[in-house]
Amino acid sequence: MAAIPVRASKRKLWVVAIGAILAVIVALAGIKAAQIVKMINAGKSFAPPPEGVTSAKVEAARWQASRSAVGTLVAVRAVTIASEVPGLVRQIGFDSGAFVRSGDILVKLDVSTEEAQLAAAEADAALAKATLGRTRRLREQSSATPADFDAAEARANQTAANVAMLKATIAKKTIRAPFDGRVAIRQVELGQVLASGTAIASLQSIHPIHADFWLPQQVLADLRVGMQSRLSTDVFPGRTWDGVITTVNPEVDPATRNVRVRATFPNTDGGLRPGMFGNVEVLSPDERPVLVIPATAVIYAPYGDSVYAIEQKDKSLLARQKFVRLGERRGDLVAVASGLEAGETIVSSGAFKLHNGSTLLLRNDLAPSAEIAPKPTEDK
Repeated sequence: MAAIPVRASKRKLWVVAIGAILAVIVALAGIKAAQIVKMINAGKSFAPPPEGVTSAKVEAARWQASRSAVGTLVAVRAVTIASEVPGLVRQIGFDSGAFVRSGDILVKLDVSTEEAQLAAAEADAALAKATLGRTRRLREQSSATPADFDAAEARANQTAANVAMLKATIAKKTIRAPFDGRVAIRQVELGQVLASGTAIASLQSIHPIHADFWLPQQVLADLRVGMQSRLSTDVFPGRTWDGVITTVNPEVDPATRNVRVRATFPNTDGGLRPGMFGNVEVLSPDERPVLVIPATAVIYAPYGDSVYAIEQKDKSLLARQKFVRLGERRGDLVAVASGLEAGETIVSSGAFKLHNGSTLLLRNDLAPSAEIAPKPTEDK
C-alpha cells in the first residue's frame, strides 16, 4: 500500500518539470518577440541616404517639321581618267590619293615617234604652202591651169591637216586633270605600255558633296529645291552637316512610289566620302510646338517608357515615376507627346538607380549639357 504515494509524487515532479520548461520557452519567445519588434521599429525609422542625381525642366520649344531618310553620298563630279591613245608611260605626275588642280599633268606618254612625224609633216606643209603660192602667181599670169591651182591648194590643205592631227595626238599623250579633285589609287606604272582606253585613276570632286535619298510620293507637295537639310553619319558620331536640297527628280519610281532627291552639303575637310551612307533630315520651314527633355532622363522598358519627376515633401526631394509617350529625338533631346507638363522638374541623369519615393540630392554641377545638335569637344 506504500507504493501508491510514491507513484503520485513522481507524477507531480514530472508535471512541475514540464511546467518549468514551458515557462522558460514562453519567456524566451517573449524576449525574442520583443527583439523582433524593436528591430522592425528601428527599420521603419531608418532613412536611406539620398541618391545623387541631376535635374532639368520640361521645356516648351518649337521644332521644325522634318522627314528623315537614309542617303548615299555621291561626288559632285567623278570620272575615270583613261588614255585616249596607246603609248608608253614616260612620266607620272601624281601620287595615289593626292589632290590635283584642273590642268595638272597626270601622265605623259612617249611622243618621240609623233614628234618625228610632226617634223616631217611640217616640212611637207611648208613645201605645199610654197607651191600653192607659186601656182597662184602663175595662174594670175595665165601660166597655170585652174586644175593645177586646185591640186596645189588641196595639197596645202592636206599637209596642214596632217600637222594638226599629229599635234592633237601629241596633246592627247599628255593626260591632264579635267577639274579640281582627289585622285584614287594609281592604276599605271612608269614604263607600262597602255592600250587605248586604259584606266589610269579615278578623279572625284567631293567639296561640296551630294547625298541621294528617296522619299515617299506623299511629301512631293511640300518638297522643293532650296529646303534646308541636315546630314549625320555614324562615322562621325555627334557631328552634323547643314545643306540644301538641290534636285528633286521629275519622276516617281513606279515600283516603290518614291521620288529620288539630292541634297548638297559642304565638305571642306574631305571627311565625307562617296559611297558612305548617312541619315538625311529634310527640314520644313513650318514649326510645331513640342515639349522636350534630355534623352538621358528616359528609362526605356518593354511595358512603357518613364521618367522620374521631382516632388518637394517637407524638406526632402522625392522621386515620382511617370510614364510618358515619346516623340521624335533630335541630338540629346527627345520630344514628349504625353505624360508631362511644361515647367515640371525631372531627373535628367541617374534615374536608373531610383524607385518611387527615393529621396534625392541634386548635383546639377555635374549635369551634362543637352543640345539639339551636339558637337564633340576635344579634351585639353
